[in-house]
Amino acid sequence: MAENKTKNTEASVEDFILKVDNDTRRDDSFKIVDLFKKISGFEPKMYGPTIVGFGQYNYKYDSGHQGYAPIAAFSPRKDSLVFYFADFENRDALLDKMGKHKSGKACVYVKKLEDIDMGILEEITKKSIDYITTKYPEK
Repeated sequence: MAENKTKNTEASVEDFILKVDNDTRRDDSFKIVDLFKKISGFEPKMYGPTIVGFGQYNYKYDSGHQGYAPIAAFSPRKDSLVFYFADFENRDALLDKMGKHKSGKACVYVKKLEDIDMGILEEITKKSIDYITTKYPEK
């Protein structure tokens, strides 16, 4: 079975964010770290070279593939901030209220935090964490 590429590392989250070229994206990243710490109760850790994650859970798919992933996560990419959210019930309705973004199955792309409603971002993050921790309880 293939080994997961996105693993928890000992790399510094602060050093990673300080290297983000875009000033707004860098400042927004520090705001997200504070928000996600408050919501999740976990300190940030690097997952792979570019994902900032909070907490960890063990998932196992019907196929037998399993691994560890952060409970909440984001990445400051070149074009946007990428949030990784579970596909919980009414997710799309909340995203419709959030503001300017693009989304895929698990990823939500935001150019800058000022484009979105931070209260909705907080609600989506909480619901995503609740979904993950209910679906994959610690054993």
